[in-house]
Amino acid sequence: MAPPTHTITVAGGGLAGIAAACALADSGYRVQLLERRPYLGGRASSYEHPGTGEVIDNCQHVLIGRCTSLIDLYRRLDSLDAIRWYDRFTFLTPGGRATVLEPGSLPAPLHSSMAFLRAPAYSLADKIAIARGLSHFLSDLPRDTSEDFAHWLHRHHQTQRAIDRFWRPVLVSALNEDLERISVHYAAKVFRESFLLSPESGRMGIPSIPLSELYNRAIGYIEARGGQVYLRTSVESLSPAENGWQAHAAGQAFASDAVVLALPFEGMAGLLPTLPHNAHSEELGTHLAQFEHSPITGIHLWLDREVTDLDHAVLLDTTIQWMFNKSRLQPAHRGTEASYLELVVSASRSIVPLSRQQIIDLALRELALFFPAVASAKLLKAAVVKEVRATYSIRPGLDRLRPHAASPWPGIFLAGDWTASGWPATMEGATRSGYLAAEAAARALGHARTFLVPELPPTGLMRVFSR
Repeated sequence: MAPPTHTITVAGGGLAGIAAACALADSGYRVQLLERRPYLGGRASSYEHPGTGEVIDNCQHVLIGRCTSLIDLYRRLDSLDAIRWYDRFTFLTPGGRATVLEPGSLPAPLHSSMAFLRAPAYSLADKIAIARGLSHFLSDLPRDTSEDFAHWLHRHHQTQRAIDRFWRPVLVSALNEDLERISVHYAAKVFRESFLLSPESGRMGIPSIPLSELYNRAIGYIEARGGQVYLRTSVESLSPAENGWQAHAAGQAFASDAVVLALPFEGMAGLLPTLPHNAHSEELGTHLAQFEHSPITGIHLWLDREVTDLDHAVLLDTTIQWMFNKSRLQPAHRGTEASYLELVVSASRSIVPLSRQQIIDLALRELALFFPAVASAKLLKAAVVKEVRATYSIRPGLDRLRPHAASPWPGIFLAGDWTASGWPATMEGATRSGYLAAEAAARALGHARTFLVPELPPTGLMRVFSR
């Protein structure tokens, strides 16, 4: 265990900050976690919506079995039972015809092949093109270059329907970006880990409780280990102190031996002018200026009747992309005849300019294409949440700009999904970055610690391809 005299301040209570703070507190460091909001979770949070009186998530968040560090964080928070796991995915075309993708008895990477062969959403030409495209990711991932994934798809002769009904819906949902703006490396990572490595790697987990309820458990975890969590406390500046740093926030000064800045990239850019200037900090500022946001829009609908018995579905050929049936997913909403649905539009630049009512009307109109009962249902209430800063845009070549945990200042370490975690803008990427920053902070204080969790190994024939 670390000597109790070592104090570490973690600025930012999103997943990166929670992961760093929990790992460090568990290793005996005295942790001070500072978060500007009145709750933890950052962009993965929930709140009482003033227009409906309902507690809603700012957007539906999911994970896959490959998210081993995030699953480890849930284990720390005693939250594994709050995740519902699925290995069956339903893709719906207008009219309600279903394509179900699920693993069978064949070894990886063939475990979903029989479901693909039966899939009515794709023609034989589409299936051949998809199989040919996936085969490029069997042995390794392509490097992050200037090529975008849309160009890659056309270069590899993918059919338009394969693009529209397979490549696009999976990627836009996973990476929150349009195909023309997605790195080939990270696109390949999504498909390799979701469809090829193993059945366990690609299963999907959905939280069954509101996100803030899930992540606020970190408060008790940290405090039980001698740390403190300060909500409504935004770090305004940092200044050198004897043997460490002082973080200035909410009229207070928080002294510590080391600092983890677990901020979004725009928050880091705003704090940068308050820190000592040097050549490396100038380079960091130049790199931060090249990051961009990509929005997500969540549409919450409460209807007076049940319109589907599906827990979730991918909706094809429409603006709305996913349907999550909260009436079935969350115990608090079960047992009534009404429906609470959350619809998600990722990379939602096309609808962000629309009014709330225009988005609701669009959602109801498109939803009825898949579930006819919507047309006769009464809308009881609705909410639209536009997260214009939902994620950073994982553009081609961006990896060269993503910093590692070590910062331009001794004793300060960087975390956040935008840092060099090896993952794109996901909950796993944020958690991994927090663990990596915690390892770097502990190492700087003279203690070797390993918090990052090994990734799932490939199974079946993928063990041969992955050598």
